[in-house]
Amino acid sequence: MGHRKQHAPRHGSLTHRPRKRATRITGRIRTWPSQSGDPKIIGFAGYKVGMTHVIVTDNRPTSPWYGREISRAVTIVDTPPMLVAAIRGYRLIEQKLRVASECWAEKMPKDFQRLLQWPDKYDAKAALEKFTKMQDKFDEIRVLLTTQPRQAGVSRKKPEIIECAVAGGEIPERIEYAKKLLGQEIRVRDLFTPGTYVDVTAITKGKGWQGVVKRFGVAKLPHKSRKRVRAVGTLGPWTPGRIMYTCPRGGQMGYHQRTEYNKFIFRIGEKSDDITPSGGFPHYGTLRSDSLIIDGSIPGPAKRLVRLRAPIRPSAIPDKAPDLLYISTKPKK
Repeated sequence: MGHRKQHAPRHGSLTHRPRKRATRITGRIRTWPSQSGDPKIIGFAGYKVGMTHVIVTDNRPTSPWYGREISRAVTIVDTPPMLVAAIRGYRLIEQKLRVASECWAEKMPKDFQRLLQWPDKYDAKAALEKFTKMQDKFDEIRVLLTTQPRQAGVSRKKPEIIECAVAGGEIPERIEYAKKLLGQEIRVRDLFTPGTYVDVTAITKGKGWQGVVKRFGVAKLPHKSRKRVRAVGTLGPWTPGRIMYTCPRGGQMGYHQRTEYNKFIFRIGEKSDDITPSGGFPHYGTLRSDSLIIDGSIPGPAKRLVRLRAPIRPSAIPDKAPDLLYISTKPKK
């Protein structure tokens, strides 16, 4: 019998390049969906707590388990109230959004000084009047939200600040909507509802420098190979006389920004005693505020900041969230 050629497709995805560390631990959202209806903030943030499993009644009509009880792995996200710190107006100049004006809230919490050095004298009313007069020059309205980590299970005092878009209605309507919320707290239940989808953006768990076997899934060479076993068989042809970017190489693995689309919200809870396991969640503790139960897994380790956004690729939304028959509260390892 002749030699049988083995089929070995190339290893490693070329989707995410370069595979280097994220510039910041807080994810960045570059695109926001457009929505109709009344003005509404379409973004929020929380802290990843951990995972568990639930028993639900499947309410997807096209599912083969429709009407039956199924088990689903879910992720718990701690979402304490966020503070609307500022309103920012953008103007489209040469196909790029440029900040035209902004106005901040009159009073800031004490921990905000850890984030920014706040001036002793700031006329918030004058800034708001100036911002309102410039509404004809704005093409997009966004708000700056700050987290309140003291209300979460993270050992952190310094808040994070994120930018979220305001969608729906015309520009004057968005400004009036944002002015009512300026300096006020907003909760996740004011923006999202159970039975809908959200996009999740976070920084993945860092794994440091890794070789090609773990980083790209390259097969190990025979044990009698020359010099190395956990390496690629060849670095490429003689021509061109350089290593091509498609060749798997060792390097940074993890701590990359990733976005997962259309994560289903099973429940938005106010009292989280019924989902906290005995002894608390590993590496997090107990829940103290509002929480989300999201279907499936999301990027990042425990306590990592998770950004939520209205779905930019919306799929079919069920009429309502399925009934949660059981939430596992067994101690987690």
